[in-house]
Amino acid sequence: MPKIYARRRLSILAGLTALTASAALFNSPNASAALPTPVSAATARSYLSQLAVATENRTGYQRSLFPTWITISGTCNTREWILKRDGSNVVTNSACTATSGSWYSPYDGATWTSPSDVDIDHLVPLAEAWDSGASKWTTAQRQAFANDVTRPQLLAVTDNVNQAKGDQDPATWVPSRTAYLCTYVRAWVQVKYYYDLSVDSAEKTALTNDLAGC
Repeated sequence: MPKIYARRRLSILAGLTALTASAALFNSPNASAALPTPVSAATARSYLSQLAVATENRTGYQRSLFPTWITISGTCNTREWILKRDGSNVVTNSACTATSGSWYSPYDGATWTSPSDVDIDHLVPLAEAWDSGASKWTTAQRQAFANDVTRPQLLAVTDNVNQAKGDQDPATWVPSRTAYLCTYVRAWVQVKYYYDLSVDSAEKTALTNDLAGC
């Protein structure tokens, strides 16, 4: 099967396989903290050149069409899994709820010791994904996207920063901490490429400019 056709299919089986592999990662003492390393800037530029440019359409969007959070490992759901992955010295109870630890938010450079101060950001927001092609997916495919712990798509960040970002794309929002900009836009393009999502013209221009400096 041609690579691009397989990518467009967004195989549910592949998604389930990735989640199974991620469950094993959760229990591994060598689990890597923070966002999975995105593709290089050169690869991101190549991916960006292949993304379709299209006008976004939010007709029919509801957040509930992207089921979150699902069980990843044991009693741990996606939020709890990311809190454990991204935190330092995280202690959880029998329900996998974080009771202590610290979390560094790469978007703004803040460190938090209360899980309630931390949101799990969908780097490519759910509404943005809907606008860019996910409206045509099945619920199972949207669930896989919303809980993807394999791609650089989920990240623990300061809650009010995540809320300020909302559903904006890089044409109108990027992290205030400029040292993280290249990581952010490389990850954005990688996720959009993997899921065969389009970009709008302003978004592509912003990504092109940001990647040029990486």
